[in-house]
Amino acid sequence: MSEAGSHGGSSDEEVQTPLILISSPFQNKAGTLKEPEMIQQTDLAPTLAVGLGLPIPIGSLGMLLPAAVQHKSMREQLRFFHLNGYQLSNLLRENLKAYEKDDGVEQFKKAEKLHANWIKLYLEGNTSEVLTNLGRKLLRQYLEALQKLSSSLSKQVAEYDIYSMTVGAIVTLEMFFLLLLGIPSALSSQSQFDVPLASPVCSLFFYMTCLVLAAVHVIVCTSAENHCFFCSLSWMMAMGILGFIAALLCILLSVLATIIAKHKPSNEKTNSSMSAWSELDLLLLVGTLGHVFSMGASSFIEEEHQTWYFLVNTLCLVLSQDMCRKYFLVRKRDKMTLPDAARGAQEDVYISDLYDARKMELREERLSILERFIKDNEKWIALMSPGVILLCCRLLRPINQTGIQWVHRSDFGHWLTSSDHKAELSFLVGICLVMIFILIQGKCSLVSKAALLFGLLGVYCYRAAVGHVLYPWQQNTKEITKGITEARFVYIFVLGILISGVKDLLKAHVMRTDSTARIVGLWEVYSGLILLAALLFRPHNLVVLVFCLLIQIILTMFVWKALKYDAAQITIMHYWFGQAFFFFQGNSNTISTVDVSAGFVGLENYMELPAVLLTAFVTYSGPFLWAVHLLCYLSGETNKTPTAVAHGCYCYAILRCLPVTVYILLVTGLRYHLFIWSVFSPKLLYEVLHLVVSAGVCLMFTVVDKNQVASSDV
Repeated sequence: MSEAGSHGGSSDEEVQTPLILISSPFQNKAGTLKEPEMIQQTDLAPTLAVGLGLPIPIGSLGMLLPAAVQHKSMREQLRFFHLNGYQLSNLLRENLKAYEKDDGVEQFKKAEKLHANWIKLYLEGNTSEVLTNLGRKLLRQYLEALQKLSSSLSKQVAEYDIYSMTVGAIVTLEMFFLLLLGIPSALSSQSQFDVPLASPVCSLFFYMTCLVLAAVHVIVCTSAENHCFFCSLSWMMAMGILGFIAALLCILLSVLATIIAKHKPSNEKTNSSMSAWSELDLLLLVGTLGHVFSMGASSFIEEEHQTWYFLVNTLCLVLSQDMCRKYFLVRKRDKMTLPDAARGAQEDVYISDLYDARKMELREERLSILERFIKDNEKWIALMSPGVILLCCRLLRPINQTGIQWVHRSDFGHWLTSSDHKAELSFLVGICLVMIFILIQGKCSLVSKAALLFGLLGVYCYRAAVGHVLYPWQQNTKEITKGITEARFVYIFVLGILISGVKDLLKAHVMRTDSTARIVGLWEVYSGLILLAALLFRPHNLVVLVFCLLIQIILTMFVWKALKYDAAQITIMHYWFGQAFFFFQGNSNTISTVDVSAGFVGLENYMELPAVLLTAFVTYSGPFLWAVHLLCYLSGETNKTPTAVAHGCYCYAILRCLPVTVYILLVTGLRYHLFIWSVFSPKLLYEVLHLVVSAGVCLMFTVVDKNQVASSDV
């Protein structure tokens, strides 16, 4: 630890730690003060093993400390060092092909031969000074051999497959830069990004690049002493990957040349484009980039939830500012800039556009009391919406403690799940299930509403069967079961709702109907996923699911409807909220927080594929549900903006590729960091799996967008 209480650095207090061994057999050498010697941390394992009379661990890389066995006889010391050398040489044999040529192995074999001569003299009863001098010489040879063996093993352990890592990083970089260069075309009004294939692939530069890469591959693979994954692939597959890298490079250069030829830089255009950026645009850009580059620090990875909580809270403040500007400042500014005669007309037009036209339509409809109240007070509800979202996010934080620093503290979730508060948890689960039904049933068909209702009842029955909650008429906990029947009952309704939604989507695609059937189908798919999440979530996390739905409804009905954001802005906001809800669930960047119990819901025995899919769904349900909700919302906006779904898909792909690309480069550069295996590697696993989930989301976007394009063409 450092003087400030931190760790993981390279200060003297953190690196130079005193090692003190205390034992009764040690000789008291009073008055002999000397400079303490520097040892490796790996030397502690074999020293403790020998001192406690235990076998040296097979995977130990260290060497026995001579000072710990100085009180032993020469024969015992030689025996201990021989055992240590034998263990290290066997370990080196398993990790190095040409281990026999290693200097440490050769010296250890020489020491073994000399050791045999010493034992022969010892058994003959030779007690002369020759035996003592030979023993000291043998000890020095053993120590030199152990140092070389330990050094060779340390190099093997710290040796990374740099060639394979470099190939993967290059492919990732090329794919990301290709997406980056396609932003102007993909986010245009036509939403078309044509990737040139024929001209770059058939160029001379492509074939020259392939030859250079093939030559590098041959040189690396023929000269590599250690195992290399990329070199172990078949030559056909390796050449295919190298050809893919060369093709991507040629395509990138071709696209870049096209962009430079079309757009000549000018200072006026740059200044005008920058001045058009709003506070929200700057926040979304700076926040996204800031989070990406913060992953270079282990503490920011351990406490990543704090970053997303801060960004979401700041986003709510900016939304509140935009809302106030819309309803107050814009009208005042317009009135100040117009002449007196035009102010009244402008105010009349403004009021007519925002209120009177809408109220004229409402008089022709028969609205409920709640709907009429919302429409009559839409302005004030919209102004309060960012504050309500901010309050919801603050209420979600104490439900699950996550990260590293405060994870040991009890949270509201621990209080609810304790056996003393089962009645409170039962009441809360019941309220949450009712709220889930109320919040998502509005856009579903009648059949889906009935299936959703029975499915949510089945969720409560499942929780009661496994002993998490109590029935209202139940006094004590009954016999606890696995709840297999109740869970499968819910699975049936989940499949029914999903099938109904897919049927509506296919109907909208085949029959070329209006967008209503497509929107209903997407919402039913979303409702089925919500029901599945309600079944798999921990019981106290149903509160998180309710707040998720509530925030989505507030944003859809009052914020985005009033502020008229474009698809790119809405996509980034969806992404931010999805990341925040990943941590609101209690997840973190450590493997220990993965809820593996969700993979066994409704299963009698372990089944690998269902268990993996269910665990992945419940782990990434926050980002996944927000992404599906984004698809539902943008599909409803296609009447106003036909390219909304395409823009959302492209932005979402960039948002996921950016952190993965940067993080792969960071992990490669920090591969010798102290926390590479405990902090950075688990985060890399999370990012890769999240990328796989995001690929499925983008596939859904693409399918829906193709259907919309086909319908519009007809």
